Parts: sequence; C-alpha cells; structure tokens
Amino acid sequence: MSEREWQALTKSEEAFMVSSYEIDILAGVWGDLDEADQSRPVAELAQILLGLIDRGWIDVCRLVPWTPPSGGEGYRHGESIPRDELPAVLEDPANWEYPEGDWIGAVTLVETEAGMKITRLSPEEMAE
Repeated sequence: MSEREWQALTKSEEAFMVSSYEIDILAGVWGDLDEADQSRPVAELAQILLGLIDRGWIDVCRLVPWTPPSGGEGYRHGESIPRDELPAVLEDPANWEYPEGDWIGAVTLVETEAGMKITRLSPEEMAE
C-alpha cells in the first residue's frame, strides 16, 4: 500500500509527509518544497496540509518542553491542536517561520500510525 499511496502524492504533499516523518516544525517544510511550491501563498499550502490531516496521515501539535532521561533540556510534541482551530493556525504566516530563540510553542507536524503506512514499505513490498 505505501508505494502506491506514496506515488500518488503531489510534490507538495510529499514535502509535508517528509516533515511529519521527521517530526519537524512547520517552518522546516520550506526545505522540502520545490521552488514552485515555495512561491505559493501560505493559505494555499495550508489547504494542502489540511487534506493530509483529514486523511489521518499527519497530526499537528506544538512543541513543549521535555526533559530526556539523560537530563538536560529538550522539546517534544505536545497535544494535538484541535481540528477546528487548524485553519487559523495554519493560515497564520508567523507559524511558517522559524522562531527566534526558544522553539516552545512552534507548530510541529507529526506522522500518525496511518501516515507511517505511507512513508514506510510494507513487509510485502520489502520482499519484492
């Protein structure tokens, strides 16, 4: 299933899937978008991302502070942003920029279990 689904993605959808696989902040997608997609308005890119969210492949969260077992300071993704809030969050150009200083609260893309079936080969596909 993953290869067929992956091949059906547009380049912009693929960029969002890569960012979710990497659990990257939203601003990180700019590095994966091709030049044509980089010139699209944020509202248009938000609609593409919402399509992937609605398929259940990507979750959108904000970064929260985290202390790893080894100690120190770090970040991890927090709770999901409610679906009804996502259009406003994703259409805000500030959320598409790298934060200055602290990244706490940055909008982050997270791959769901269903999304993992798209970005990873199934055992059957690996056997081919």
